[in-house]
Amino acid sequence: MTGMFELFIDEDTSFRFRLKAPDGTVVAVSKSFPDKRAAVSGISDVREYAGMGLITDLCPEVPLRGPAPTPPVPVARQAGPTAMPPLPAPPRHHSPLPQRDRTRPWHTPALVDHPAPV
Repeated sequence: MTGMFELFIDEDTSFRFRLKAPDGTVVAVSKSFPDKRAAVSGISDVREYAGMGLITDLCPEVPLRGPAPTPPVPVARQAGPTAMPPLPAPPRHHSPLPQRDRTRPWHTPALVDHPAPV
């Protein structure tokens, strides 16, 4: 569901609009417009510009969640009588894929893989 624009008259008898989220939360309220046509034109402008609008951050640099915690100091493990050294990973051997005849069209029976006779 998308947001909704509401056109209304404020206490100064000027036209305004507000943008509401699908849950009814007011996301934005417009400036005052002298007439209804100008307010509707403002809604059209917001629709056009908001979809591709860039963000300019004018806020001072403030950490979002306070100072970063200090990382814990790693504790050296002592080798006990049951400690074993890590085992090396087994080597991997991959066989290359067989080359196909690229001179024939792909849909010819020569390129269809058939199970090998047992």
